Amino acid sequence: MDNKKLKWLFLIVLSVVWGSSFILIKKGLIGLTAYQLGSLRIIFTAFFLLIIGFKSLRKINKVHYKPIVASAFLGTFFPVYFFALAETEIDSAIASILNSLTPLNTLIFGYFFFKSIFNKQQLIGVVVGFLGTLLLIISGADLNPNQNYMFSVFVILASVCYAFNVNIIKLHLQKLNATSITTGSFVIITIPALIVLICTGFFNKETLQSPVVHQSILYIIVLSVVGTGIAKICFNRLVQLSTPIFSSSVTYVIPIVALIWGFLDGEKMNLLQLVAAVIILIGVFLANRKA
Repeated sequence: MDNKKLKWLFLIVLSVVWGSSFILIKKGLIGLTAYQLGSLRIIFTAFFLLIIGFKSLRKINKVHYKPIVASAFLGTFFPVYFFALAETEIDSAIASILNSLTPLNTLIFGYFFFKSIFNKQQLIGVVVGFLGTLLLIISGADLNPNQNYMFSVFVILASVCYAFNVNIIKLHLQKLNATSITTGSFVIITIPALIVLICTGFFNKETLQSPVVHQSILYIIVLSVVGTGIAKICFNRLVQLSTPIFSSSVTYVIPIVALIWGFLDGEKMNLLQLVAAVIILIGVFLANRKA
């Protein structure tokens, strides 16, 4: 399969997988805290990647160390905690819609930190996307007064991390095998994640014997292996095959998949929120459309 078809295949597969990740996080939070969920997600993924990609670590050279460390923390470590924290207060579908700001942030931070080209049409897209985000947060707060929409900030911060990550991979890790990047990244963040997990009190007898915790862990294992491990390898390869903006455009379809899961799980959305979601996607489209 040629690279043009391959990058679209990766985009579609990642959209479905990551669109389903939000509901898995929601289910995992039933028996786990946000910090426990984030830590277990990293540890399970690292274990899986070491099984399938241990030999790929040999391809990592000294010149790759700094960008891999940056990619590890910005592309995985901080976002997994940010999303878990966000979904303790807001619906999974809302989190997925806010995640669609990633291409806009890729554009903005790519311009200021990586010397990417920025034109008038893209500026309009950024503004439109920002207005859609504000509308989504305000309308969501009215519809679900019991939810704290200030936690939306965590999703926005995660999207900023992703924006930096795709630019780092494209500029500094373009020639390194995608499996090497992913496995190396998780090796780096496993110890910090384990320290966080220990600090949460996860290893006490009561927690480890809880049936609810066991069920939540099963959701996180699926999330870790498919939604993080395999998906990260695919995404890193997608970045190498395409541009940072195209790669981050996976967030176009993610909200659609997540909305379907949210609806099936009984999450509420009103017309104004759907309008806000469309406005965000229009902004992302304008920011990515060729002049």
